[in-house]
This record gives sequence, C-alpha cells and structure tokens, in this order.
Amino acid sequence: MTAEVMAEVALLPGSRCLASRGVLCAGRAEAKAGSSSGGAMARAWQHPFLNVFRHFRVDEWKRSAKQGDVAVVTDKTLKGAVYRIRGSVSAANYIQLPGSSTQSLGLTGRYLYVLFRPLPGKHFVIHLDVSTKDNQVIRVSFSNLFKEFKSTATWLQFPLVLETRTSQRDLVGLAPSRARWTCLQLDLQDILLVYLNRCYGHLKSIRLCASLLVRNLYTSDLCFEPAISGAQWAKLPVTPMPREMAFPVPKGESWHDRYVHVRFPSDSLKVPSKLIEKSCSPPEAVLLGPGPQPLPCPVASSKPVRFSVSPVVQTPSPTASGRAPLAPRPFLEVSLSQERSDASNVDGPGFHSLEPWAHVEASDVHTAAAGTHVLTHESAEVPVVRTGSCEGFLPDPVLRLKGVIGFGGHSTRQALWTPDGAAVVYPCHAVIVVLLVDTGEQRFFLGHTDKVSALALDGSSSLLASAQARAPSVMRLWDFQTGQCLCLFRSPVHVVCSLSFSDSGALLCGVGKDHHGRTMVVAWGTGQVGLGGEVVVLAKAHTDFDVQAFRVTFFDETRMASCGQGSVRLWRLRGGALRSCPVDLGEHHTLQFTDLAFKQAQDGCLEPLAAMLFVCSRSGHILEIDCQRMVVRHARRLLPTRTPGGPHPQKQTFSSGPGIAISSLSISPAMCAVGSEDGFLRLWPLDFSSVLLEAEHEGPVSSVCVSPDGLRVLSATSSGHLGFLDTLSRVYHMLARSHTAPVLALAMEQRRGQLATVSQDRTVRIWDLATLQQLYDFTSSEEAPCAVTFHPTRPTFFCGFSSGAVRSFSLEAAEVPVEHTCHRGAITGLTATPDGRLLFSSCSEGSLAQYSCADPHWHVLRVAADMVCPDAPASPSALAVSRDGHLLAFVGPSRCTVTVTDSASLDELLRVDIGTLDLASSRLDSAMAVCFGPAALGHLLVSTSSNRVVVLDAVSGRIIRELPGVHPEPCPSLTLSEDARFLLIAAGRTIKVWDYTTQASPGPQVYIGHSEPVQAVAFSPDQQQVLSAGDAVFLWDVLATTESNQNFPVAPQACEAGSGIGPLEDASSRASELPQQQVPKPSQASLPRLGICARPPEGGDGVRDTRNSGAPRTTCLASYKAFTPARVSCSPHSAKVGTCLPPASGGWLRLKAVVGYSGNGRANMVWRPDTGFFAYTCGRLVVVEDLHSGAQQHWSGHSAEVSTLALSHSAQVLASASGCSSTTAHCQIRVWDVSGGLCQHLISHHSTTVLALAFSPDDRLLVTLGDHDGRTLALWGTTTYDLVSSTRLPEPVHGVAFNPWDAGELTCVGQGTVTFRLLQQRGADISLQVRREPVPEAVGAGELTSLCYGAPPLLYCGTSSGQVCVWDTRAGRCFLSWEADDGGIGLLLFSGSRLVSGSSVGRLRLWAVGAVSELRCKGSGARSSSVFMEHELVLDGAVVSASFDDSVDMGVVGTTAGTLWFVSWAEGTSTRLISGHRSKVNEVVFGPGEAHCATCSEDGSVRVWALASMELVIQFQVLNQSCLCLAWSPPCCGRPEQQRLAAGYGDGSLRIFSVSRTAMELKMHPHPVALTAVAFSTDGQTVLSGDKDGLVAVSHPRTGTTFRVLSDHQGAPISTICVTCKECEDLGVEGTDLWLAASGDQRVSVWASDWLRNRCDLVDWLSFPMPATTETQGHLPPSLAAFCPWDGALLMYVGPGVYKEVIIYNLCQKQVVEKIPLPFFAMSLSLSPGSYLLAVGFAECMLRLVDCATGTAQDFAGHDNAVHLCRFTPSARLLFTAARNEILVWEVPGR
Repeated sequence: MTAEVMAEVALLPGSRCLASRGVLCAGRAEAKAGSSSGGAMARAWQHPFLNVFRHFRVDEWKRSAKQGDVAVVTDKTLKGAVYRIRGSVSAANYIQLPGSSTQSLGLTGRYLYVLFRPLPGKHFVIHLDVSTKDNQVIRVSFSNLFKEFKSTATWLQFPLVLETRTSQRDLVGLAPSRARWTCLQLDLQDILLVYLNRCYGHLKSIRLCASLLVRNLYTSDLCFEPAISGAQWAKLPVTPMPREMAFPVPKGESWHDRYVHVRFPSDSLKVPSKLIEKSCSPPEAVLLGPGPQPLPCPVASSKPVRFSVSPVVQTPSPTASGRAPLAPRPFLEVSLSQERSDASNVDGPGFHSLEPWAHVEASDVHTAAAGTHVLTHESAEVPVVRTGSCEGFLPDPVLRLKGVIGFGGHSTRQALWTPDGAAVVYPCHAVIVVLLVDTGEQRFFLGHTDKVSALALDGSSSLLASAQARAPSVMRLWDFQTGQCLCLFRSPVHVVCSLSFSDSGALLCGVGKDHHGRTMVVAWGTGQVGLGGEVVVLAKAHTDFDVQAFRVTFFDETRMASCGQGSVRLWRLRGGALRSCPVDLGEHHTLQFTDLAFKQAQDGCLEPLAAMLFVCSRSGHILEIDCQRMVVRHARRLLPTRTPGGPHPQKQTFSSGPGIAISSLSISPAMCAVGSEDGFLRLWPLDFSSVLLEAEHEGPVSSVCVSPDGLRVLSATSSGHLGFLDTLSRVYHMLARSHTAPVLALAMEQRRGQLATVSQDRTVRIWDLATLQQLYDFTSSEEAPCAVTFHPTRPTFFCGFSSGAVRSFSLEAAEVPVEHTCHRGAITGLTATPDGRLLFSSCSEGSLAQYSCADPHWHVLRVAADMVCPDAPASPSALAVSRDGHLLAFVGPSRCTVTVTDSASLDELLRVDIGTLDLASSRLDSAMAVCFGPAALGHLLVSTSSNRVVVLDAVSGRIIRELPGVHPEPCPSLTLSEDARFLLIAAGRTIKVWDYTTQASPGPQVYIGHSEPVQAVAFSPDQQQVLSAGDAVFLWDVLATTESNQNFPVAPQACEAGSGIGPLEDASSRASELPQQQVPKPSQASLPRLGICARPPEGGDGVRDTRNSGAPRTTCLASYKAFTPARVSCSPHSAKVGTCLPPASGGWLRLKAVVGYSGNGRANMVWRPDTGFFAYTCGRLVVVEDLHSGAQQHWSGHSAEVSTLALSHSAQVLASASGCSSTTAHCQIRVWDVSGGLCQHLISHHSTTVLALAFSPDDRLLVTLGDHDGRTLALWGTTTYDLVSSTRLPEPVHGVAFNPWDAGELTCVGQGTVTFRLLQQRGADISLQVRREPVPEAVGAGELTSLCYGAPPLLYCGTSSGQVCVWDTRAGRCFLSWEADDGGIGLLLFSGSRLVSGSSVGRLRLWAVGAVSELRCKGSGARSSSVFMEHELVLDGAVVSASFDDSVDMGVVGTTAGTLWFVSWAEGTSTRLISGHRSKVNEVVFGPGEAHCATCSEDGSVRVWALASMELVIQFQVLNQSCLCLAWSPPCCGRPEQQRLAAGYGDGSLRIFSVSRTAMELKMHPHPVALTAVAFSTDGQTVLSGDKDGLVAVSHPRTGTTFRVLSDHQGAPISTICVTCKECEDLGVEGTDLWLAASGDQRVSVWASDWLRNRCDLVDWLSFPMPATTETQGHLPPSLAAFCPWDGALLMYVGPGVYKEVIIYNLCQKQVVEKIPLPFFAMSLSLSPGSYLLAVGFAECMLRLVDCATGTAQDFAGHDNAVHLCRFTPSARLLFTAARNEILVWEVPGR
C-alpha cells in the first residue's frame, strides 16, 4: 500500500482527527522525494487498529514478559478474562512488551488505547518507550504515584490521579475504593510534540506495573469515541469505538455512568504555549500562550461531554457527588469555528509544531505572528487576531486594509508584472501588494510576519510564491486570483533570496543560504497545490559558487540558470537530483554577475539549445551566452560618457577602467531593459547598437522588468521608488514612493486630505490620502526630523528636528518662513490646539515651549525648563492637547509622572505619579504616551512601560479603569475615536482595537501587517479611516458606522467608579493604583470644564444616586445576623488616599497571603464542591484560595470592608458587596468573573451596608438587600447589571432568598413577618406583588433572622429565639416549629432531606427533615416529633456563613471568631481551614531561620504559624486577658528546641512559653499594670519589659526574678523597646548590648548594657517637641524608634511632632542627620535588615515604603483600617502588616 493510499484511509468519513493528516502528508512528501514506501507499508497492516495483546500473543509469554504477581482473572463488569497485576512494589510486578529490551514493538499508530482498572487503594505505573523520527527513545510514564509533572530530555512523567471525595489528605493519589474501568487514550504524536517538540516515530515498548487490572492494549491512527459503538455513529461526526475494543454497556444504562474515558492531551491542551516558544520551531509555529503553566495531566471525561480539562479523574463516593476543583488549563485554548484543514505540512521536524492545530480551511487560513494566533479571512484583507472571549465586539473586523504607502523593505529587487500586464506585484515589508496600474487600486496578500524576501508568479497567474526574510525562512503559496494562502511551509534554505516559477507553475525553485552559510538550491513540486495537494521537495543541492540570480527557463521546466560572483551555471533537474555545469567565461571569470534573462531564438524555436542567455555584472558587462556550446558569444560593456569640458579621463579599455554597474536586466523579443546604479533605465535593441530610450531616476535602479506585451518597463530603485516607462508615449509613471527607513510620526490635514510623515531617512514627506501618492518631500542632510503636526486651519505644517529647531513649512509657497531654536535638545513632541491658536513642543532636555500661531509669523510665548521628562524618545503621543484645547498633558518632569497643565497659562493643574514597580523587569513603571478622550468624557489615557493603559479622570486624576497587559512591549502611541467607541493602540508590530463603550468587552481585535514596531496610530479627521505608521504607512477603513452627534453613552459610565469596559479594570479593583497630588489652585472655578458629565462631589465615588433620600432611619432589634463592620479610619485624609494608591500586587511589594477571615461579615464565604471554587472575605479583599495547594488570589477594589458574597448558580460569576466608607457615597457591589478574576461590573444603589445578595435560579436576576438603616431591596438584571426595581421596605429585613423552584418568587424575613414577593414582568419593567404573612403567636418566634427553601413548597425560617418554623409557601401559613437551639438561628441550609442550622452560640446542627413534607397536610396540628437531630458540632463562635455539598455530608463553615472550618458529618469532625485573630493583632515576631512566626492579640492568644504556608501550628490562650506585646528568643539562645516566646499581658504578667514543648514555662509579674513592650537581650538570657506607666523592668526568663527597674520614662507608656548588638565603639560606654526605649511623651533613651556584669549606662537621651493637637482617630500617634540595621550609629524615630516626618539621628555625632517627610503621622514603623527600605503604616489605611538610599517612596493600600503594625522578616524577603485583626503578608522582591 502506498503512502498516498495510506493518507486517504486515515481519513475515513466521520473521523474527527483531521489534524493527523499533516503527519501523513509529510510522509507522503518524503516518499515522493525518493524515499522508500516501507514506512507506509508498516502502517498498513496496523490499520484501522491493532490488538496488541493478540498480535504479540501475551498469553504465551514468548514475545512478552511478566514479573511478579501477574495472573488471569475473570472480571464481573466486563464478563471476561483480564490480567491482574498486583504487588507492593510496582517495579517488581509488571507485564512487559516486548519481552526483551533489545526488541521493538514497531507500532506506528498515533493513538494508544489502554483498557485498565486500578486496584482500590493502590498505586499503579504505566511506562511507554517511544521512539522519535530521529531515533531518540523517550520514556513516557503515567502513574497516580506521581505528585507533579516532571520533564527531562528523555523522560516525561505525568500524574494520573484518581481521587474520591474524602477529607483524608493522605489518600490523595491512591485509587478510590470504587475505581471504574478506564479507557486511557494517549495521543503519542502530540505528547512528544507539545512537551518535547519532537516528531513521533513509533512505540518501542510498554510496561504495565502493579497495581491494576488490564484488559487489552490497542493502537490506531484513528481517534475513536469509546462511548459510541455500532450504528450510533451514523449521524455523528465521530469515529465509533470498534466492537472488539468497546466496553459492554447493559441496555438502558449510560457508558459514562459505568466507565471513565481519559484523553491525553485533551483537544484544548494541544495548543502549545511557551513550551513550544522555547523550542527550535520557527516563530510562525508559535501560538499565543501567555497564561500560567500548571502541571500537565491526563484529562478525564466521566460525563458525556466532548472535551474536558481537569487534572484528576473523578469517581463518585457514596457520600458525595461532584467533581474535584478544575485546575487551570496547561495551555491557552484557542477555539475555532471552522473545521481543520488538510492544508500543507512542513518538511522537517522543527516545524511540526504547526500540527495538528495550526490549519483550518483555506478560506480561513491560520498564520502566526510573533506568538499570536491569526485568522486571515478569505478576502485576505483583514488579518485579525482574536483574543479573550470567542465572541468579539461588532463589527468584526472593525478595520479593513485599504491602502499601503511603501515599497520594498528587505529588498527592492522584487517587483513583477502579472502575465496580462494589468497589475504589478511587489512587497511592502511584510505585505504583498497587487497594484492595478490603470486605476491605482491595491489588493493585498496578508499573513507574513516579517519582511518578504522573494516573490515569484507563474505564467498563468494562478500561483504566487513568497518567502519571508527571518530565519528559518517560511514560505507561502497563494491562489493569486482569490488571495487565499494555499500552503504554508518551511524551506530547507535558512534565508531565501530568490524564487523562480516554471511557466506552468508545477515547479518552484529557490536559492538562499543554509544555517551553515552555504548556498543551497531547492526545487519544489507545486503542481498539486491548487488541487488540495502538498508541496513536495523534488531535489536540493549545495554549491560553493555564489548565486545572485536564478531563473527557470521558459522552454524547459527541468532547466535553470544562475549567476553570481565569477560564475554562470546551467542547471538541470533529473532523477530527483539537481546538477549544474559552468559556462566557460574566459577572461570574464572574475566579474560579479548580478542578473540574468533568457532570450528565445529568433526563429521561435523552443528547443533549449536554441535559447540565448544574457547576464549582467557590476562592472557594466553584458554577456550573451550560447546555451548549446556553453560559451560567451558576445560581450558588451556599459561605460560612462565623457562630459564635455570635463577633466580628461584616464585611458581605459574594454576590460579595464570603471564601468557603470548594472543591477538588473530584462529581455523582450525586441529589446533589452537595463537598470544601473547611476539611476538610469536604458532600453537597448538586442544588438545593443544604440540606446532606444532612457529614464533617469532619483536613486540607483535595483530592478527592471519588461511587461509581457513589451510596451511597459517596470523599474524599482533602492531609494524606494517604483514606476514604469511607457515605451509608446515615452512617459514615466510613478506607482509608489516609500521612506527608506521606519516612519517615526505622522499628522493629517483635513481640508486637503493630506498626510505628513517623518522618517529616520531624514525626510519629511507629504502624501495625498486619496491617491496615496507623494506630493512633496523635504530632505535634511545635517539634522533629522523627529516630530510633525499640521496647523488646523492653514496650509502649513510644523516639524521638529534633532537639533532642537522647530520650523514651519508652507505647502503653498514651498519654503521655510519661520524657524525657532528655543530648544537645546532633540524635539520629542509637537502638537497644536484644535483652534490653531497655540503650538507646543518639547525636547529631550526637558523643556516645554509654547508658541502663538494666530498669524503666519508665529512666535514663542513661553519656554519652561524641566517640565517634560528629559531623554524621552520622540513619540507622536509625547504631548497631548484635550479636544476642547483647554488642557495640555505630557510625561514629566520624570518618567514616573504625568502632568496636566492649563494650555493657555501652562499652570500645573494635576500631577499623577505612576511609579509602581514593574515586577517582570524589577524596575519602576513609567509613562510612555498620553492621549485625551472626547471633551465630554474628560478622560486622560496613559500607556506605561509595564504594558498597561490607564484611564484617568483629567480633572481629579482618579483612575476610571485600566487595561492591563496590552502587549509585551510598551505602547508608544494610542488614540481614542471622537465618538469614544474605539481605542486604538500601537502594540509592537500589531494594532489593537478595543471596544471602549461596551461594559463587557471580550478583548481587543488585533491587526497584523507591519514587520517592525508600529510607531504611530491615528484616526483620520473624519473618523472614517485609521492610519498606522512603522515600517510603512497603512491606511485602514473603519467599517463601523459613526454618528456625528454622538451622545456619548459611555459618559455616565465614565463617571461611575469602575463601570469598566470588559478587560479595562476599574479603579477600585486595582486599589487606585496611581498616587496623585493636585497642585494648589486659586479656585476650583478657574479649572476648564471638561464635559457635560455630572461629576461626583469631592470625596464621592462617582456612582449614580438612585436611593430614596430623606427616608427616616429606624432602629431594629439587636440581632447577630446584622453585619457589624470593623471600626474604620475616620481620618479626613482617607478619602483622598483611598482612591490613589497602587494595588496590593504592584510596585515594590507583592501581596502573597492574607491571614484571617472577616468573622463580622454575613454569608461572606462560598464553596462549590463540584468546581472547587472557594472564596471568602478579609477586610476589603475577596480571597480566592485553592484548598489543595493553599495558593491565594486577592481580588481588590472595595473601598470598605466586604459584608457578603454570592456565587451564581453557574459558578461563573461572584458578587461581593461592602459597607459604607468615607470615600464613597454608596455601598459598592462588585461583579467578578470567576474564571479570570476580573471585576466586570461595579454597581451601587444602597446608601447603607448591603446585608445580603442572592442570584435567581436562572441567574437572570440579582437581589440586594440593604441593612436595617437603609431598608432597601433592589433587583438587578444580570445581562447589563442595570437596576430594574427598587423597593423601600417598611421594616428591617434580615434575609432574602429566591425560590429555587420558581424564579419569580422572592421571600424576605424580618421582624415577625414573612414577605412573599412575586415578580411580574411587563416588557422591560419588573414589578413586585407583595404578600405579607405574620408569624403565629404560638410560635413565639419574635424576630426572623434566617431562611432557606426546602422541598417544594416548604420554607424554613430561623428566629432570634432559636426556633425553626416551617411554612407552606402555597398556602402562606406556618404549620410547624421546633426549638432548634438556645441562641438565635443565623443560618439555615437545606439539601435533599437534611437541614443545617447555625446559631449565635456556635452550635452547628444537622437535622433530618424528610418527614416534614408529609406533616404539611396536618396543618397547624403538626408535631415536631418527626424532626430529629442527626449530628451536632460546637464551633468557636457564632455561625455566619456555610456552604455544603449536595448531600450535606461535608462543608465549610465560618464563625465570628474569624475561623473557617471544614465539617465532615460522616466523621463527626471539624478541621480548621482558615484561622485568624478575632481581635486586634498587637505584635508579629519571627523565629530563628524564619521557619515560624508568632502573633499576639487582644483576644489573649499567642499563635505560632508556619511561615511558608501560614498554617496555624500552636496556639497559647490566656482567658480574659489581652496579650499586648511579644518577643521571640534570639537564635543564639541555646539549641533550636530551646526557643521561647515572651508575652506581656494586660494584667502586668509576663509569660514565657516553650515553642518546642508547646507549654508555658514561667509566669512572672514584673509590673503592676499592663505591659506594652517586651524584648530579649542579644544572648537571650535577659528579658526587658515596659509598661504603660513608663517603667522598664529587667528580668531573668529562667528564674523569673526582676533584678533592675528603670523609671526614667515614668509617667508615659513605653511604646517600643529595641535591642541590638553594640557595634559602634565611639559611644564612650562599655557593654555588649545597645538598646533603646521610646515612650509616649516623645522621649527616647538609649542604653549600653552588659547584664552578666550588671552594667547599664545611659548613652543618649532624646526629646522631641509635640504640637498641641496631633490626634489621629482620637488617639495620639505612638512614639516609635528603631536602630538602623545597615548603620549601627543611626536610629530612626517617628511620632507626634511639629512635622510629619521620620527623624534619623546619629548616635556618634549626637545630632539629627536627615529627615524624611511623611504624608501623615505614622502608626507603625519597621526597617528592613536586608536593604535600605523603611516601612511606615498610617491610620489612613495606607502603607508607605521608603528607599532610604534613593529617597524614593511608594504607597500601598489593601487594609480597611489603620495599619498599626508592620514588621520585616529577618531575611527582608517578607513584610507583615496588620490592621485590626487582619494580617497581610507581602513579598519584597529583590532590590
């Protein structure tokens, strides 16, 4: 069977594995190239599948081997014999095929099917030895023994975990007790390709190791669907499992209920990411994949779904249902709506990364651009990359390429006539242009991602071949008529420099250099490409001779010719080989030949021996060669003519002296066209007797081509000109002009439709946008133009130069009327106001100039130094003027700031600091470009070096939204359309278009075509077109309709904090990342108006106010069900700080972990067992945690503490609500995308805290409930999250719930009533029909506090007195109640026949309520005797949140103690998952080696945590006392097992705890009042403690004796005791320790001590003045002091003083040496031991990091209360901060 037949057999009807054809096609190409067909024959006998056990006769054990406990048993499920492999050691019990390691199975099937079942509670291992095409053996192993994916060059280890629902972590990985038979389908080709970038050859051996049952093994090239067999497949596009391979399924049962299907890699995993990027594959094979790379694991499909991505194989347990948490996908999934194509494959293993995912139908061709997935439509007009969601915004595409200004790029030698002579084909960098010479219309071939280096067109205009320059060279074959890419393949030639088609198009020859630099000639067979076939390499040859030109003859497709340095050779293709012979050049053998052309014999004979060959050289020679005799018949030379009157030239002969270098020639039957480097195109008769016609060009002619009719001669120059000479009219027509270097900037003029460009080629050019023809050009040889802009009303443009000059050019007079040289550096920005009155320029020295342009003789108004960022690169977006002309924005005075000034006065109005840390490069973020939006919006857009685009309010500097990760490289230019619909960004070599108005944008549309970074993008003045400039200028049509009178629907959203547009994140979600400070202004009225959008008052959050104002406030009964927010900062500064800080994950710090859970929230934890999603709140943060790994995500954005959460029923959306804050007028409700972790919507309506959230059963509505003061019930539509209904409640309500059986019913419970609300919808309006039912007096419930729906039509309600009452919702009556607890019932959950109740006294009870439905018929006479309690657990606080699985067997419960518990009713256990202090955290200390840390709190507890995982290890609890201070013994104190903690309490006691023995060693009372500070001496043998009366006691921790008391600070509390080794010897005292004590009266004493000698001497005494009023939150800021870790002579002090500052005092010099200003009074202080970092916490919920070496600072938000504690770890890698009871752990990247 031949390879061709094999390729057809592999694609049976209904087969889904179209991608496998690529490998078969590669094999077919090799067979045609002359290789044997043995490989295809080897596959034939294995088709359609191979029974491995039967073929190798495993039962005879001759060709296979067994070891250990291997036996044949009968399986009841399969009703047949299977092999059982068991044993405690997997390596000693196995089946091996083949039996000897020297043999090979030789199985070539792409898929291996393993039918097996793991033995319960055991591990198993499957080893496969796979051979690649280059004979490299790779071992691929699968086992549930592996914990993580591991990869080496010769071994891949994949974890295959079958996990059951159990809380015992030690069983993870073992096979479950009810493991099912599994069909493991392994795609061996893709496994090697994706993970090692190797090509699969064959399967060499298999080893099945204990413990498992195995039925059989099969191999096949077909992808079978195991759940489908027999005739079921007829109407399905899948290949059914053959009956022999299929598992038996009894009638009436589902395959997926009995068996498991594991397909690896899954279809969604076959798109490689950075694994392939790092391989040897060409860039075109790289697909987009910036996402995370978790461990790759086999994919389980235990339900009848086609694709599934999960790292574990799920089997149900008797007590639980659902699946394990879904892990992130190993690779980015790119979904295609088209079927995969059988398009081309590539010769060579390096390019196989294109298979099997990179081909689609020819009408929708896949290419790849710098790691980007590109779709080129059938018209080949718009290359669009689809990112994000599979649904793009409309229209799609929004841009269409209309025209290109440019020519050449890699070479200007590539220009061709079409065979009909109507059009010219030429490259413009990465785009191939077809230009109709009569109409000027352009058509494009798009898909190349680098400059096109060679072109060839066949004689019938059917096929166009192109190659791109970047090595390794990728080639494309196009259907010339339709523009479709028929084939994409990699050339064996590293860089192709020349291509030539045979006249029929069946042969394509290419020439270039291989990776060793040797010249290579390759011949491809292309005859079958147009019929759906493949490109075949017919022959290739290396040569040591230089080849500059190569042509296939027109008379014989097997003959070619080449020329180069000293060589002219004739080639022939015969017998699969290319052979050549040289032409005898005689005396011309040293010439450098540049081009060649064939001439047909005059008698019209097509015999090859009758043809003549012409070659030209750089010395001016033209040789006419006889192809029959292979000798030179005639030699002619082009010599320069003598200029009359010129100097007498030296004597020169035909062979000597300078000639005119000829670069190209072209032959027609009547003449020869010659292009030379003197700039002339000359037409000669074939006898070269005289010049017929010549045309002079502006640069050297690089290429000439005579049209097929011989009437036109195409010429191209190295200066970027393309045109043709009409021989009849003798007129030269210019077709295209081009810059010869990248374009730096552009500007457009509206009235004349003109475009101005400046380029690195030192030219300024003016173009007609209608014809794309050049009108003017201005050249400067001494200085380079940098920036350009048009005057808005006059025919004048302004240009800035590298010399600092700014000149105006009149397009009418074509002269330079005015020049100004007020700048000293190169011009970096140039822009004018829309009315043309003012012009602004900036330079690289940092100066900003303002000009008056009211009259043509414009003049300088102002020059301001040090305004803009110096040394900033020239950019079209360096300066920006608002659309109304009132504001000017620019980057400066530093790279980290953006300044907004008044355009008329240049008075500074706003300065925004964006100096956050770029974590990828460990450098500060900086601004790159600025742009104003429409005036009605008042938006200022800033692109940054960290690849973000931030949208700011141009007046206040508030962040409105953010677009993160726009491109791996910074964006130098961006612009927003006039109607604010589209945001245009220059992103590397692409253009990205974002839908600016849609709230849920799926991502940008990305357009390729440029081969170099895009420098500028702009909308045309009429907004109908877009221009992009880089290597060339592209003109795009905007396909979206625009409205001239746009009402800006986005304007209200812009005024809403965070009403984002899809991936543009809102301000609050990033914790207000940009800190800004406004420059003081005389009055607010002096600011220009930026739009009609009503802006919020100062301090507001900018959201719309839809609440009922003026409603009376009422007081409700006390109930723990109500949300009790933590005490928040009331500082007058907090409103400003809360909206201007970097996020918790940006800058010098990166938020690593959150310790704690907000126990004062209600329903503020969600857990979905089927997806594994687990989220809870801690302060302002929503924490999403992986319960398996402990990894956390932190969703920030709320301006106050989060009060409640709600997860949609689809588990795709999470809603979070917060309380009120001083920075917002309304409570925020945020809607998060669970998969991406982004805030999609920010809504607000309630003026008071949101108490509850709930989604309707169909997820179409969201209900929000205000607290007892607001008493507002609001309904939101989840499509747009618009408010659809709002109701003012007559009384306080504690809970609300949708009826899960009827989405139109909503129930609320409150003070003595149950309110049923029926939703009635009329069109878009929704109204509520209310029915109120009072609680019967017999129940005695009083206040209803909770509710949940049971089996229809039951409703369970909990009361504040501990009752549970049951209601019949249809009849509206309560028919049953029972006493469920002693405290109030704050939580009820129902599932199946079980009810969970949680009370205010911490009891969690499980009730069996299955009989309640039957009691409903008895009415009020029902008794509660049928309800009984199954289980009870007592937790550490009132139950406030809970989530259970469907069977209520296990769940997660939260309490007011700040603890989240994992509850298992089956085991009757509760395991602590998350634990935090319930009261204020007073101290954090660290143990030696940083393995552990300890915290103390006012709740009397001392907790020891594992620092790596932040899991609680030890807790010491003292009842009825507050632990106020804590210290850990130093490392030098004895052995590690002797580590001690010293804790000071409010009763004056000091307790010593042993960490190793987890016991209290000693209790002493050195103080009569509360301890406020404690510290160990450096040797750990002494403890220093201070109390609130100012006494300092020195005690022995072993004996408990106090041997010294210092009363120097008496009268003021001791706030700090700091001990360090005495390093400075210039202090004049003796001692081993240096320690200080700071007290609340702003005094610091410094002491030197040697406690072994009982010495303690005062070194220094510092007193700092205090102003009359410095209270923060009603308290004085603490006085804090610490020794400087990097300079032992320095100490730092903060406290209440005249100024807000850090004071640095030198102990040796006895003076203050430096002061660091602070924005507020400090509440906490910590110095980094490993760097010059200083951390300061403020009462304004802000943390500041100061780099003492550079003086720079950065602020961080994340806490919702005063940051009263901050501590660096001894290694300086982590920073702990605390605000009240929440602890944030920050990573400190290396600095």
